[in-house]
Amino acid sequence: MGDGVVMITRHLALLLLLAVLLAGCASTGPHGGGDRDRASEINTELGMTYLQQGNNPQAMEALQKALDQDRNNARAHGTIAVLYERLEEHDKAREHFRRSVRLDGDDPSVRNNFGRFLCNRDEYDAALEQFSRAMADPLYERRELPLANAGLCALRAGREDEAEDYLRRSLEHEPTFPPALRRMAQLRYEAGDYLSARGYMQRYREATSMNAADLWLAVRIEDALGNRDEAASYGVRLRADYPDSEETRLYNQMRRDGRS
Repeated sequence: MGDGVVMITRHLALLLLLAVLLAGCASTGPHGGGDRDRASEINTELGMTYLQQGNNPQAMEALQKALDQDRNNARAHGTIAVLYERLEEHDKAREHFRRSVRLDGDDPSVRNNFGRFLCNRDEYDAALEQFSRAMADPLYERRELPLANAGLCALRAGREDEAEDYLRRSLEHEPTFPPALRRMAQLRYEAGDYLSARGYMQRYREATSMNAADLWLAVRIEDALGNRDEAASYGVRLRADYPDSEETRLYNQMRRDGRS
């Protein structure tokens, strides 16, 4: 089916083999606890891989095994929390997020995921506290993630000035981070700052592919600036790539009304 799939399959097979071997070693010798800890870490990695692939049943099996081997494995708790959230078992997700941060409060990735979970439950202040803890770690290489998430969460809470500050800081850390660029383009457009909106949208276009909502926003930005050719160019892409979308319907209505 392709080299990429073969390589992933071999990697998973190796991890699974190591997990089985380590689990077997855990029952022998005076140092079994250390072996079980190592087995738990490998099963956590295996669960994370399955989770990224969207294989929820295999992810659950691996992560539950990891926790059976080490109930104090903070990463396993944090990962299974994400899985329970995906399965919409929110009480279990919250329980495992809390356990993870109690066991290892210094893990910014777990703090970021817990913050996102809380924001989706409309618990904005608690979410922003988690994001703040994540972004405060100077060694965290992906600080743009909690910064952007804090910005999006502040927006949901109606705190637009605070949101823009977080998003700008996210882009200072990673200038090509698409979620922050996209939201800044939207905010600047809504504020009537069309030139700035255009700049963010151009950077966004260079950083990632554009969906129907992105193209429709680009059309409106260029239309607001009076750039009819640019607006029409985005409109052609919108019609071609997403002919049945709501955004295309709105663009066609704009054309019938004599704009762009």
